[in-house]
Amino acid sequence: MKKFILYIIIGAATFMMGYTINGLYSPDLSPVQPIPFSHKIHAGTNKIPCMYCHIYAENSRHAGVPNIKRCMGCHSIIRTDSPLIQTLQTLTSYWEKKEPIPWVKVYNLPDHVYFPHKRHVKAGVPCQRCHGDVANMDRITRETVSFGIPYVRVSPLKMGWCLECHKNEAQKYIGTPVKNGTDCWTCHN
Repeated sequence: MKKFILYIIIGAATFMMGYTINGLYSPDLSPVQPIPFSHKIHAGTNKIPCMYCHIYAENSRHAGVPNIKRCMGCHSIIRTDSPLIQTLQTLTSYWEKKEPIPWVKVYNLPDHVYFPHKRHVKAGVPCQRCHGDVANMDRITRETVSFGIPYVRVSPLKMGWCLECHKNEAQKYIGTPVKNGTDCWTCHN
């Protein structure tokens, strides 16, 4: 009986270590942003394309985040009577001070991983493939909870998941197998 309890304790500890180390649990899976931006309203209801705000995704490694000029370009004339937009306009101190909005990063890859957004965008990989259905998210999140247990709702952005896509799904986006798609230097250079 003592061995059985010991096995249960070791098994539970191993599971929790793997759960934590593999990034399945992280306190920043749904960070609060400095401006209460809703992708559900912008990308969902208003159908604003991802590239309108994430202007660097097509030509850069990084997708980029919208600056206050882009936000105020619309909201100095659109829905200015909305209480939420008026709240946004109280944050015009960013605009007046010419300071960037301190957005909180949701997706973080390790430093040893090279992920070029531009390659994936140009290959026709939809943003939702990695980021999930953001058009239905008020607040971007990588996690949801079911029966009190958190689990990853969108891609885990782990090596095995990426390799699986490179091997089995990439052809449907670009029409041919990915050249060197599983070569280590493709993502680790």
